[in-house]
Amino acid sequence: MEQEMMNTMEQQILVVLPHPDDEAFGASGTLAKHVQNGAKVTYACLTLGEMGRNMGVPPFANRVTLPQIRKKELEEACQAIGIQDLRLLGYHDKTIEFEDQDQLDAVIDGLLKELQPSLVITFYPGYSVHPDHDATGAAVIRTIGRLPSEQRPVVHCMAFSNNHEQFIGKPDVVMDTKDFLHTKLASIRAHRSQFQAPELLGNKKDVEKELQKQFGTERFWTYRFE
Repeated sequence: MEQEMMNTMEQQILVVLPHPDDEAFGASGTLAKHVQNGAKVTYACLTLGEMGRNMGVPPFANRVTLPQIRKKELEEACQAIGIQDLRLLGYHDKTIEFEDQDQLDAVIDGLLKELQPSLVITFYPGYSVHPDHDATGAAVIRTIGRLPSEQRPVVHCMAFSNNHEQFIGKPDVVMDTKDFLHTKLASIRAHRSQFQAPELLGNKKDVEKELQKQFGTERFWTYRFE
């Protein structure tokens, strides 16, 4: 059954995602909602998305300047959401699946020990389309899975591959983020090298209704450790 699960007041949330803009579409409304309720959010972003193909429309970036542009865009998006603590982990875009797993897991373990989050948000490994997404989610799950069960934070995963519900079921966490639509759109627009508002909105007659439909809820799967 789909429902909103926000029964506890989170004090510390850790978000672990590989690219600038991963947070904007999937979790920005939820994170803004948690921040409003008093949570502190740390966002560990593994790369700067420096291998991204989009350079703005019309182009204003190139392969050399893109990393710093995307870094600034990410900082702007975090400011829009209310994320207080951004950690740039310095990995290279499109290589997370090839990184030394022990080293990557140790970095994540260090964040867990430092922050002691009650909630971690990442991608659902195997159901998140991009190899970097899957590898990042897998590292988070591996690392948290090694902890004693009583020490594990809750893990909410994002998933959007084709037919993912056939394999992992429907999301058990569906957040109503309609009140944070302005924040969500601001976080998306901050990544202007990657997305343009006209492309997001299309030529819909009822723009507000369409925005609510597209961005008014955010879906997560609580990872069940065996």
